[in-house]
Amino acid sequence: MIEIKNLSMVFSGKQGDFKALDNITLDIPDGSAYGFLGSNGAGKSTLMRMMTGIYPVNEGSIKIDGEDVFDNPEAKKNIFFVNDETVQYTGYTLDGLKDYYKVYYPDFSEATYVRILEKLKLPIDKRLSEFSKGMKRQAMVLIGLACRTKYLMLDEAFDGLDPAMRHYVKNIITDEIIDRNATLIVSSHNIAEISEICDRAMLIHQGKLIFANDIDDIKSGFSKIQLVRKSRPVSPEELEGCGLRVVKYNITGSVVQAVVKSDDDLSQAIEGLGCDVCDKIGLTLEEIFIYEMEARGYATDELV
Repeated sequence: MIEIKNLSMVFSGKQGDFKALDNITLDIPDGSAYGFLGSNGAGKSTLMRMMTGIYPVNEGSIKIDGEDVFDNPEAKKNIFFVNDETVQYTGYTLDGLKDYYKVYYPDFSEATYVRILEKLKLPIDKRLSEFSKGMKRQAMVLIGLACRTKYLMLDEAFDGLDPAMRHYVKNIITDEIIDRNATLIVSSHNIAEISEICDRAMLIHQGKLIFANDIDDIKSGFSKIQLVRKSRPVSPEELEGCGLRVVKYNITGSVVQAVVKSDDDLSQAIEGLGCDVCDKIGLTLEEIFIYEMEARGYATDELV
């Protein structure tokens, strides 16, 4: 499994120090599909680069199967990272890229390579510089799956793919990962996509971890409620007093609409408020993301 403990990362530059990650603690169990969510510049890519040994760990620790990854070629043989940039591969043909990675990944499977290549129908005689952005993404996913590593990490790997191809590539990835019980870690700004392919997710904002859990548990902890009390409207303080964390609160006349988070039974928590009407609905992961970002002052028009 991947164990991240009290991890922080500071970059120094002309404008001073910038803390990209701030005391992150996270466990990623074997065989899971884990989604990394976050606002722009939240630290997702930095975290992935540290997990794959591109950046050294200066504060805290990252252990993959009990080992440090940085400067550890043996540990890196178990990890394939599809970066959000592909410019470094543009001089290769697809077969050339295959031969390059076979040197570093002893479990590379020619059979897997051929099988997925037949599905994607990518040209093998053209350099990647002639590929579209979406084709480059497909090429790197193909190589990553053929390397048959225990851990596959995808940083915005579906960027540049049209909706039909996104769906097709996601199915290929999940089929391959499930078939050999590998661990998938994927970052995406498409939150519905994370809900489709992942069973766990974490949210990071300004380098801080907001939550990390099973997606079903994350969803069950949040609710949108509508309360009507004829005597007087229910206040945010009353909701907080019931053990709820109020993420969003609106009032129109005597009707209160709120988004709340509770670790306990919601119905029992608000039972003592004496409401005449009480309705509640669950939230999607995308709605939870938006409300959590709004609660932290992140502009909603930047979330697309």
